[in-house]
Amino acid sequence: MAAFDVARVHADYERHHGDRAPLFEALCRHIEPESVLYPGSHIDIAPSVAFDHVTYVDSDKKANRFFSDTGAVEELIRSKRDGSSDSFEVDFIHADYREPLDIADGSVDLLVSLYAGFVAEHCGRYLASGGWLLVNNSHGDAGVVSLTAGYELIAVVDSRAGTYQVSTSRLDDHLVPKRGGEPTIESLHASGRGIAYTRSPFAYLFEKQ
Repeated sequence: MAAFDVARVHADYERHHGDRAPLFEALCRHIEPESVLYPGSHIDIAPSVAFDHVTYVDSDKKANRFFSDTGAVEELIRSKRDGSSDSFEVDFIHADYREPLDIADGSVDLLVSLYAGFVAEHCGRYLASGGWLLVNNSHGDAGVVSLTAGYELIAVVDSRAGTYQVSTSRLDDHLVPKRGGEPTIESLHASGRGIAYTRSPFAYLFEKQ
């Protein structure tokens, strides 16, 4: 089997998808989760640049091979943490997040849903009461969460030229459809993509009640 260069593979990933470390660095100035769960992560290790205990979940074979080289992954993360504590943990679960995971219900402080489908519906059970859900609307997940009891929108994340800003102002102006009637969970499931809202931040931050 050909050698698998973790650093090179991740550099290729960032060239195509961008570096999201600034997103989580901005987020950590507002919340302090002790544990983070990132279903559908592929090889995006950005949360580990800001947070000390992250569990990644993906069914992709390449992701499994990437995270299997624990030493190289930790070295890569350490190089990106900019002198912050070396005391961090990285776990990887090679699984489909839509199936039950070996994670205790209510044990996670931050759940991340970025470009991976309806993560919150399947993994919200692992999020503690008072925990946070970071979610974007690429597949309609943010819309579904906004229609689901037990979540309160507490901030939005705006992005411009690779920088991120967390805002708590004018939250009532968000998640307002541009046209047509109000979406339903069923209609969002059917389309598999987010609808157009009058304001379109990069992501939304909800708190689980």
